[in-house]
Amino acid sequence: MTSTNNDNFILFKQQDCSYVSCYCEENVWKLCEQVKKQHPNELSKCYAVFVSNERRTVPLWRQKAGRGEEKLVVWDYHVFFMHNPSLNRCLVFDLDTTLPFPTYFHKYVTETFRSDYAVSEDHHRFFRVIPAEVYLTTFSSDRRHMRRPDGSWIKPPPSYAPIQTMSNLHRLDDFICMKSGKDKPGQVYDLLHFVQAFFKSNLDNNTKTQN
Repeated sequence: MTSTNNDNFILFKQQDCSYVSCYCEENVWKLCEQVKKQHPNELSKCYAVFVSNERRTVPLWRQKAGRGEEKLVVWDYHVFFMHNPSLNRCLVFDLDTTLPFPTYFHKYVTETFRSDYAVSEDHHRFFRVIPAEVYLTTFSSDRRHMRRPDGSWIKPPPSYAPIQTMSNLHRLDDFICMKSGKDKPGQVYDLLHFVQAFFKSNLDNNTKTQN
């Protein structure tokens, strides 16, 4: 079940969320679907966020799959959900983090991504931010990225049917790609501009996205 508190935050119980390991893009799609069904008035304030880069090597800390005391892992991409109901009031829902579920935006970003100064340029993180309404209608995946050449699964897929649209069976790469383009959903930010866009208390609201 979900509820809202006095700050108009949507509060999911993690155990009530659809979750399959290594299918973060589908887990987030299911969260968007849950909001649409249970809190439709809040859907316009929600986002799916893809994290990747050109080399598809993005370091994230505080991840359940991570190693060492700091739980560091390097993914090809990652996806999390955000609810941003008002100025400087943004929550992050990441089903793979060791941080609380949910976590305030600034704490999540600080502990998960740290700083671009902490990693080499090849590992800088970029963020494709997609309104939940758009994500629900445009995302599609036939899960081919999780199959080996012989057709076997790298990781077992969700039990429900693949998420697909009438016009597309698979366009996951369009969401992972961090190059801007009219044919690609949402907006792409580097780490600095991502923080400026969603942590506005001390920063200019009118930040520009990366070209």
